[in-house]
Amino acid sequence: QVQLVESGGGSVQAGGSLRLSCAVSGFTYATYCMAWFRQALGKEREGVAGIDSDGSISYADSAKGRFTISKDNAKNTLYLQMNSLTPDDAATYYCAAGGCLSAAQALTQNYYNIWGQGTQVTVSS
Repeated sequence: QVQLVESGGGSVQAGGSLRLSCAVSGFTYATYCMAWFRQALGKEREGVAGIDSDGSISYADSAKGRFTISKDNAKNTLYLQMNSLTPDDAATYYCAAGGCLSAAQALTQNYYNIWGQGTQVTVSS
């Protein structure tokens, strides 16, 4: 069964950190693009960080310098380390897998067809 299961969300104060995890099962994710998206209340879903099958990485401007995407192929797990969080980062974060061809496409959700259920991140000021 193809499945992505996120964890690690929670509530933090501004300036704090969280590490999100995405456990992958049912497919060989090393050959896929993997990414983190987020959706805040009343806003459209947006790409945060993505990594293509070659390991090239893209970050949204809002994430550069603060967030780090990584994956552990041995554990079939994708991570998102988030530092210096602000209230603007509060959202539901989703893990996704898909068939993008390059890091330049990794933040475009149209390339993704496998989605997790999301994990909530709350940041208080």
